[in-house]
This record gives sequence, structure tokens and C-alpha cells, in this order.
Amino acid sequence: MSFDPQQSGLPVMDERTAEQRILAGLDEEQRMVATTLNGPLCVLAGAGTGKTRAITHRIAYGVHTGVYNPNRLLAVTFTARAAAEMRTRLRDLGVGTVQARTFHAAALRQLQYFWPHAVGGQLPGLLEHKAQIIAEAARRLRLPTDRAAIRDLAAEIEWAKVSMLTPETYVVKAQDRGEPGGLDKLAVGRLFQGYEDVKADRNLIDFEDVLLITVGILQEDPRVAATVREQYRHFVVDEYQDVSPLQQRMLDLWLGGRDELCVVGDASQTIYSFTGATPRHLLDFPKRYPDANVVKLVRDYRSTPQVVGLANSLLGNRRSGGMTADALWSKPLELVAQRPGGPAPEFLECSDDEAEAAAVAARIKVLLEHGTQASEIAVLFRTNGQSEAYEQALAAAGVGYQLRGGERFFARKEVRDALLQLRAASRAADGEPLGQMVRDVLGNLGYQAEAPKTGGAVRERWESLAAIVALADELFLSRSTPEHEFTLVDFVAELQDRSSAQHAPTVQGVTLASLHSAKGLEWDAVFLVGLSEGLMPISFADTPETVDEERRLLYVGITRAREFLNFSWSTARTPGGRANRKPSRFLDGLRPNSVGGAPTGPRMATTRKSRKAAGPSVCRVCGKILNTGAERKVGRCADCPPGYDEAVFEQLRQWRLGEATTAAVPAFVVFTDATLMAIAEAAPQDLDALASLPGVGPSKLERYGEAVLEIVANG
Repeated sequence: MSFDPQQSGLPVMDERTAEQRILAGLDEEQRMVATTLNGPLCVLAGAGTGKTRAITHRIAYGVHTGVYNPNRLLAVTFTARAAAEMRTRLRDLGVGTVQARTFHAAALRQLQYFWPHAVGGQLPGLLEHKAQIIAEAARRLRLPTDRAAIRDLAAEIEWAKVSMLTPETYVVKAQDRGEPGGLDKLAVGRLFQGYEDVKADRNLIDFEDVLLITVGILQEDPRVAATVREQYRHFVVDEYQDVSPLQQRMLDLWLGGRDELCVVGDASQTIYSFTGATPRHLLDFPKRYPDANVVKLVRDYRSTPQVVGLANSLLGNRRSGGMTADALWSKPLELVAQRPGGPAPEFLECSDDEAEAAAVAARIKVLLEHGTQASEIAVLFRTNGQSEAYEQALAAAGVGYQLRGGERFFARKEVRDALLQLRAASRAADGEPLGQMVRDVLGNLGYQAEAPKTGGAVRERWESLAAIVALADELFLSRSTPEHEFTLVDFVAELQDRSSAQHAPTVQGVTLASLHSAKGLEWDAVFLVGLSEGLMPISFADTPETVDEERRLLYVGITRAREFLNFSWSTARTPGGRANRKPSRFLDGLRPNSVGGAPTGPRMATTRKSRKAAGPSVCRVCGKILNTGAERKVGRCADCPPGYDEAVFEQLRQWRLGEATTAAVPAFVVFTDATLMAIAEAAPQDLDALASLPGVGPSKLERYGEAVLEIVANG
């Protein structure tokens, strides 16, 4: 059935011009995607190759040519942010009525609509967090659990449900998995059932239930299935490599045997297998649909040739020996860089975690001083627990940051206050330019043109408000047309939509994020930190399949960078600790002079201090072996008398308090007590002597060195 754009409510324009505009600027492969409108289509799209551009232009081209009815096409993806980004692009292409949702959001909307007819009564409440219910189930079963165990058990139950397992079938099907929460499979199965029982008692459903119940209704009620299939004639699925068996089942029911389906994905970016994701659906698509068109997008428009080359090499160095058939995903797409050359990636080996964080913070300051925006820099790590060292190092260097995965932007008090004030102002807008009106309103909440000199809460509040101002300026330029100027009323509506979708604007601050949470994002400069064995790959990756996924995770991290890329690791965890760490095996062949690597390349920087022959650190007072990092830092046992002038130590503490208060950071961020003791005892006379002390990294030396030496000299 064709669709008449003239009857759609779309903006009136010359359709030939619209079609040309939509296809303009697409490369040959992207244009092939955009113009292949019927039948099954599989798009294998590498990182940075413009996949979102290709599929949104395909949707827009299909609507403007009359092939698609915008109300009968559903685009689905995996995160609210990605769905919001897709809706924004579709709106800018003149097809804003097309639905773009996450799998869960689409299923929930259908469930809310069909529940009264298919089941009856009121839809149960939606459980957003499993921890409390799992804890209650564990108490009922008298199973020992702690907070970490409950988190692991919640993830295991989610995996079981998206894999369409029941508590009974879980025990049989999960034998090759570990022991979440330290419980054997039978105990986890009992807890799984107990969790379901507690939910039923409280009339609750979780996010996985939304999919399961929707699938059940579509399977059991032909009228509901027919209604959904009549509503949606065409489907687009982004990030198809992340589809779980449950999501694939729902997609099959939506299709009902039809083949009007476009899928987009990259098996090399499959990093969520722990949630049930599998690239098998993507890789088997041509087998399932023998008539499918397959288009490969390999032109990388995001990254420099230097970054692209490393990404290709990382996957090219992969070994397949001993892997199962499921782990052997198809030959990786080899990206072809389209940007001009850039700086060589840097490799940085440091003596300990604190030194690594300080060195990264110092390098970031250099980038900022040379014009790179803070919002275009990211520090990516394997586990969230690694963020603290970088929070402290950036705070000590006076660099603002935002922790991705922390408090949501639209949940911040200053943002909620801003929305209320802007909504009120929109009712009495007097025709002033949008940017000025937003600045005036937010000025009442503390916004000013210049960033505050202090850090901490004051800086974070300003950055939130500044992000709203910047978004207003951006949307005014992109959304205003000769027929309609983008107004404050429009801006408030946009903010409300973004709040619902958690589509936050860009905040001016260095991003700290885990590699998993960085998927789908990009920055000018990326620092990949903590790249030592045990962290990358993570220690519990103990099978060929899990190690292979860790390699893909690092690949995702590398391909987030547009221009600057820095790899770093440390040889010891704490200052003065044993240097027994090794760089990640994934860096072999990438870093200079490593096995399999090129004979020439970027010189490897190092902050590692020269070491004597290995041996235990001993107390300089009593001669006993020192057991803790704090003892090794000051060079004596905690019980031995200090060898420093207590007046100097107290002056250093008072000075530290003043610095911490000014910067609005905890005192230990400036220097720890152990470091101050080491300074007081060593009484350094110059910067070189001060730099030799544990806990005094390059950034702290630059920021505090002269002041510390003055206190020591005058003490």
C-alpha cells in the first residue's frame, strides 16, 4: 500500500527537492541503504560509519516518496538516549511522527493498551529496581546475601528471563555459568521462584515481565496480534547485535511472517552477552532471509587513520584457537578511515594507580589549554570502582568532570528548578530572543556567562545550567525556519520530551565512564585507563568466549575517539607497592616494541621511577618489614615515633585545609596525611626532591610544589 505525503500532515514542500535533500551527502553505501525500501535489509555497520544517518535518511526517504506511512513504521533500539537521538534526527528530516522507541518502551505501550481487553483489570505496578524484592525473597528462604550478592543475583535473574527461562529450566540451562552471589544453581533457582512469588504478592511486574507478558498476549490472542500487525507494516531495528532471545521473539510476533524488516548492527561491538545479547541473530539474518539485501558500511568518518588502524589491528590480532562456533563471529569489518591524519596514539606506563590518574589529569590539562573542550574528553575504565582515583586527580588539577552513570541530569535539583522557571516564563514570553530569555531566567538560579573559579557543588550547578543555555542556542539555530522561529514555548516542550527520554544535553566537564556505558558515544580525546591484566581482560573472564568479549569491549573504547587516544596502565596498585602488574595482552602488537608490533611507532611515555632490585620495604626506625601502603609511603611503622617536626606537619595540614576549602574538595584530594608526613620527614629542598616522594604526582607538583617547599623551608 502506497502512502500519499500530501495527506500526511508533513510540511508542504516540493517532493523532488525533499528527496534530493535527503539523499544529498550520503556516500555510496549509505545511499544504497537509504534507497532500499522494501524487503529484508541487513546493514553491517562498523563504528563511526554513519549508521544512524543511513537508517534515519532511509525512513525519511521512504516517507517522502510515499512508500512508508509514517504512522505505520516502528524503529526500535536499546537505550532511551539512542531512541531520543533517532527521534530528533527524524524530526529534523521532516518525519517527526515516526515512532522510535526502545524495545521495552514499545512493549510497555502495547501492554498498557491491550491489558484491559486481553487480561482485564488494572495493569500491575512496574518494579524499577529488583534489589528490595530479591532481598525479601532471600530472607524468606533464609539464604545469606549481601548488597554485592543481591546485585549479581538481579543480573542473573534478568539474564534468565530475557533468555526465556523459568526457575525450573534455569537450573538445567545455566550449568555452565558461574555462581552468582556464591549460590549454587539450585539455590539460585529457588531464589528466582521466590522473587517471582514476592512480586505476585505485591502485584508488581518488572521490565522483563513487560516483554514476557506482551509476547504471551501476542501469542495467545489472535485479535491483538492482528491489530499490532495492521498498525505496523515496516520495522527498523538498530544495534541488532544486542538483541536477546526474548526481544527476537517479540520482533517475530510483530512481523507475523512478513519480511519488511531492516536490521543494523556490528558483531564486533557485541559487549552485553551478560544481559542475554547475542550477535547470532545478526549473523544468521542472511540465512533466515535468503533474499535479503546485505550492505556493509566501512567508511569511518569519526576517527583519524591512526585510531582506525589501531582498532583494526586489535581485532586482527585475535586468535581463534579453542573457540566454540558461537564465539567465532564473522570476520570483523575492516574500517577505512576517511579523516585526515592525526596525532599518534600514546602509551603510558605508570608506577601505580595514583601516578596513572595524576598523569592522565596532567595530559587532560594540556588538551584543555590547547583548546579541546572538556565535554569532548573522556576517561574510560573497565569497572566503576576505578573512577575514584580519576575524580580525585581531576579535582586536584582543577578540572571539572561528570560521572556517567551517576545522578541523572534531569533529576538534579537545579535542572528541575530550571524547568519550572522556564515553564512559568514561557506563559508570558514577550518576544525577546530565545537565548537571552533563557539566560535571564537561569540567571535567577545562579547562571552567569563565566564559569565559577571554584569546583565542587558550585561548579556542578553552573555546568548544569550552562548546558541548558547551550542547548537553547543550538536548537534555536537548527529548528528555526523562515516560517517559524523556535520559541521559548518550543524549548520547554523539547526539554520535557528530553526529560521523559533521559536525553540529557552536553555538560561541560570531562566524562568519566565505564567502557560499557560509553557505547554509542564519541569524544575528541579518549583516555583508556587501567589496561593491565586482571582489569583488561577482567580477571573473571576465564573462557575463550568471555576473553573475546573483553577484546570487543576494548575495541568499543578505541573507536569512541575521534582524534586523541591514550592508553595507560600501572605496574603496582599503590605507591611503593610491588610492581607485579603486566600490561593487557590486548596491547601486544599495538604498543611499540611489543610482540607482533610494528618496529616503529609512537614513543612510549613513562612515569615509572627507577627501582632498586626487588625487596621488601623496611621501617627506617626499627627495621621491620612495612605491611601497608601508608607505612611504605612514610617509610616507618605506624607505631614507631615520627621523625619530623610536628610544627611543620601541622602547618602543612592547615595549608591543605585552606586549599581544599577553596577548591570545595575533600582534604585528602590535595594530599593524604601519609603524604604530608612523608614531606615533613623528608624536608625536600627543591622540586626534584619533592617529586621523588610517593603521592606527589606531576599535577600536584605543578599545582602545590612551590607552596609546599616554602612551608618546609620556613618551618
